[in-house]
Amino acid sequence: MWMECQDDGPVVGPAHDLRAWLHTETFEYLAEVNEKCLELLTEQALTRAPPAHPVLRELVDLWRSLDSGARRRAAGCPYLILDAGFADPRRWRSLSRFEVQERERPYFGTFFTVARTADVARLVFTYAWYLARTQSVAARMVLGMPAHCASLLSGCTLGQISDFAQQNVDWLRPRWPARIHVWRDFLTTARTGDASALEQVRMHGLQILAAESRAAGGT
Repeated sequence: MWMECQDDGPVVGPAHDLRAWLHTETFEYLAEVNEKCLELLTEQALTRAPPAHPVLRELVDLWRSLDSGARRRAAGCPYLILDAGFADPRRWRSLSRFEVQERERPYFGTFFTVARTADVARLVFTYAWYLARTQSVAARMVLGMPAHCASLLSGCTLGQISDFAQQNVDWLRPRWPARIHVWRDFLTTARTGDASALEQVRMHGLQILAAESRAAGGT
């Protein structure tokens, strides 16, 4: 059984079953967004200044060796590899109520500094909004977004989402940035193209995301 949502959180099963369950267009869009996310991560890792974050700095050789084929394989995972605080209802509640947010220090600090960050942020936020509006259960599984957050986000307009993305680029960060070993396995298997190993890595990611979603849903 794949990652099925229940009252106490999702149950995880084979990643290929989840990809088969998602609407074809949903998975195609996800892969497209993920590929742009990987391009952004690679560009950030290879900036002239040494990257400050360990997930980039310690894996810089892997990011450098990630060619277009490896990126396409990595992009095929059945969850979004960047996060924008999808499990934090405070963000989406303020947006859905048309409240004017005071500018605060970023939740996570600014992770991305390269020029294309704003474009990728707009793509990520728009995809999240689309998924919340059209497939709320899929949003919980693909984004790690609890049902109440998906409901808040789905009440927004496209214009709000575009403005919100522009104003909150600093929310964007890789999923699980402290789990260096997860990213090392993910990038290594994507580069080698070992289908069995890549499926195991995807499964591990789904298990982590399911646990996080369950914990967020209980708050």
